[in-house]
Amino acid sequence: MGANISSQISQLRSFSRQQLLELWQKLYGKASPPEIRRELMVPFLAYRMQEKQYGGLKASTRSELRRIARELDRPSRELRVRSRIKPGTRLCRRWRGKMHEIFVTESGYEYLGARYRSLSEVARKITGTRWSGPAFFGRRKTNVLSGNPND
Repeated sequence: MGANISSQISQLRSFSRQQLLELWQKLYGKASPPEIRRELMVPFLAYRMQEKQYGGLKASTRSELRRIARELDRPSRELRVRSRIKPGTRLCRRWRGKMHEIFVTESGYEYLGARYRSLSEVARKITGTRWSGPAFFGRRKTNVLSGNPND
């Protein structure tokens, strides 16, 4: 595979089924699932090509996907989705007439030049009492989605 991955991916749709099967074997190191439709092979192969070129999912993302899969297997069929705040995000909260600004970093949060591991630590520093950080900053730790399409 060369550097121009976009060009290679765009050519997949013109490949014969046999060419797709051979590429599958090359990229995955095993035969494709029996009777997989061509329409499904193309996006799977495109993803695998990108994964090989640029790297796969981060370990934390794989872990989160496994957690979601386990929750979907539970009888309640409710999925708790954790919202993540991207590093570089600025959170603001007015408390007792003063504006407080928190920066999200790769390792946690920064407030007034000090680093904190959790939003709750920052909320405690601001209020002097035990607060849920996500609640204090208007964010929830989890959202609950129904796994039942009829809900």
